[in-house]
Amino acid sequence: MKFILIVNPFSGKKQGLEIFNKIKKKFNSKQIDLTLITTEFPGHAEKIIKECNFGNYNGILMIGGDGTFHEIVNGMFNRRDKKKIPIGIIPGGTGNSFMLDLGITDPNVAVDKILMAKTRFIDVIKLDMGQTVKYSINLVGWGMITDIGFTAENLRWMGNARYTISAVIQIFFKNYRKAEFEVNGKRSVKNFMFVVGCNSIHVGKGMRMAPKAKLDDGLLDIIVVDSNISRIRLLSVLPKLFKGTHIGEPEVQYYQSSKFSLIPDNDDSLIIDGEMIGKTPIVAEIIPNSIEIFA
Repeated sequence: MKFILIVNPFSGKKQGLEIFNKIKKKFNSKQIDLTLITTEFPGHAEKIIKECNFGNYNGILMIGGDGTFHEIVNGMFNRRDKKKIPIGIIPGGTGNSFMLDLGITDPNVAVDKILMAKTRFIDVIKLDMGQTVKYSINLVGWGMITDIGFTAENLRWMGNARYTISAVIQIFFKNYRKAEFEVNGKRSVKNFMFVVGCNSIHVGKGMRMAPKAKLDDGLLDIIVVDSNISRIRLLSVLPKLFKGTHIGEPEVQYYQSSKFSLIPDNDDSLIIDGEMIGKTPIVAEIIPNSIEIFA
């Protein structure tokens, strides 16, 4: 078998090449031919996949996190020849929330799964932002979720605690936004705290944002919180995201649909697969069983 292996040396704790050196003997023992490529800048993995000749390769392997996987998927969807080959994910990022859904967090276990050569198809979210189209494997988020992300980015020196601190800061400010939101044929115009559309159960560092989500059910799981929630209730509800128990709260609306649209009064930032790389307005739609992965 022959694979392209993309390593993001900057992902997570910058252990990508160290992980490769630990697992390469598994591939060597099976006489697997690897073409190693290390990424050098944001968007590099997408560029590689978009432009490379798949030739007789059996798949694309990667060592990195959700961001690297996001880039590889977008590269495949943007190929001129529309050709897609299976993707093998070896966790090496900060969150690796996608792999939590598969129950694979150990790089060695991930390699064993790849060597078994068993694959499955998963859904992908198509995000039409008017001038731009992107593809998501995890989530698209708007509102307070992006505010927390921006704040956390400025508090990197705090380590993982920055997410909790950022959430408390944003609860204090309680910034809401007005938007037109449509799902399952029902349209509403009001103020929202946040809207999150998920393809996977897990987001970020182990949050069970969408506990009913499945990677191959043809549905988006959409979590909505209106602005009428109090600060005290936000402090109560947000920690429940880690266990997935927030969906029983009266202020939390949970939808399942193949599509939703969001048109805020003002263009605003979106978080897509953990990165601030999108802008509203947006139409999010599931493309069922559109990517093949080793799992």
